[in-house]
Amino acid sequence: MTTDAAQTQLRNFTISTEIFFKPNLDIYSQMTYIVLSSHTSDTASLSLSEVAKKGRMTTKQAIKAMQELVDEQLIPHKLFRKMIGEFQDDRLSWAAKGLLTYCKQHRNITIDELLMLSDQSGEDEHSIRKALSELARNGYLEEYPELRRLAN
Repeated sequence: MTTDAAQTQLRNFTISTEIFFKPNLDIYSQMTYIVLSSHTSDTASLSLSEVAKKGRMTTKQAIKAMQELVDEQLIPHKLFRKMIGEFQDDRLSWAAKGLLTYCKQHRNITIDELLMLSDQSGEDEHSIRKALSELARNGYLEEYPELRRLAN
C-alpha cells in the first residue's frame, strides 16, 4: 500500500471517553458505540450485520449492545429501531410487539377502542396497559401521543 493510498483510507473521528466509565456497558456495547461513532455521517446507511462484523461480534451481540446503548441514552432510539426493528428487540414481549403492529396499522386508535377490542382477544385492560407501558418505556410510542400519555 502506498502512502497516498493509506492517507485516503484514513478517517479521523472523535468519541467521548464517557463510554469507558459507564459500569453497565460491556465491551460489545463499547465497540458498537465506537463503530457507530466512526460512521457519524453515514450511520443511517450502516446495517446491523456491518456493525457486528466491524465490531467483531455476532448479530445477537450487536443487538444486545445497541439495546444497552439506547438504555444509557448514548444512541437515539430511532436509529436503533431503524437498524434492528421491533421484532428483534428482546426487551419487548410478544403482547407488546403485537399491540405495536396493530397500532401501526390503525394509527389513530384510542385507548377506548383498544379496550373494546380486548374483549375479542381475551386480554384484559391490565394486560393492554402493561403492553402500552412496555412500549412507552422502550421508546416505541413516540408517534402515538394519546397512547403514550395513557401508558405513563
